[in-house]
Amino acid sequence: MSRVLVVDDDPQIVRAVRVNLSARGYTVTSAYSGRKALAEAAEVRPDVVVLDLGLPDLDGVDVIADLRRWTSVPIVVLSGRAGSSDKVEALEAGADDYVTKPFDVDELVARIRAVTRRAASLEASAPIRLGGYVIDLDNRRITLAAARPEGGTEADHGGEIDREVHLTPTQWQLLKVLLRSPGRLISQRQLLTEVWGPQYETETHYVRQYMAQLRHKLEPDPARPRHLITELGMGYRYVP
Repeated sequence: MSRVLVVDDDPQIVRAVRVNLSARGYTVTSAYSGRKALAEAAEVRPDVVVLDLGLPDLDGVDVIADLRRWTSVPIVVLSGRAGSSDKVEALEAGADDYVTKPFDVDELVARIRAVTRRAASLEASAPIRLGGYVIDLDNRRITLAAARPEGGTEADHGGEIDREVHLTPTQWQLLKVLLRSPGRLISQRQLLTEVWGPQYETETHYVRQYMAQLRHKLEPDPARPRHLITELGMGYRYVP
């Protein structure tokens, strides 16, 4: 049974979401402010967060950024902000999906199911090398082994130091689609369909924003990527 944290300062919306999710077998916890949401997330460790952006104490985008400092829990934004810039800002901060108010409960439930499926659908595979990173899709772990300083010894410096990189479930899913087809051009439509679903095949800004996030985390120079390549007007390619 999945645990959902619903964050909204409107009690009627929280009540409606709780009733509908509870009827579908979810365990629901609620919070009415950003700080309370952060505390609840740390305490109950939800499987998914449904988050409004217009909170009384913190902006929802800041809440997303704070959560992403320590957790990859799927985050579905549920907000009255319908502008594309608001959506892009939330996705850049680390949200996995965006639903605008007024909303259809069945659509919200479908989005929640989709992000939780993506979080659980990563298949087992051998570790993959991407530049200086080792990517273990099976255990959802990315590490960078930092070399010892020149002239040092393992005893002097404690051996190699592993720096771990954290990805959201959607970032993992996008990376997995690219890594499983090295050298192959993958169209934007295919990425959108495989990662977000066929109903998203025209939401090209999703791919752009998430590719930018992956490059920022994995490429030595995100402005000049060597492994996660854009083929203008066609799609994206993973180059080993």
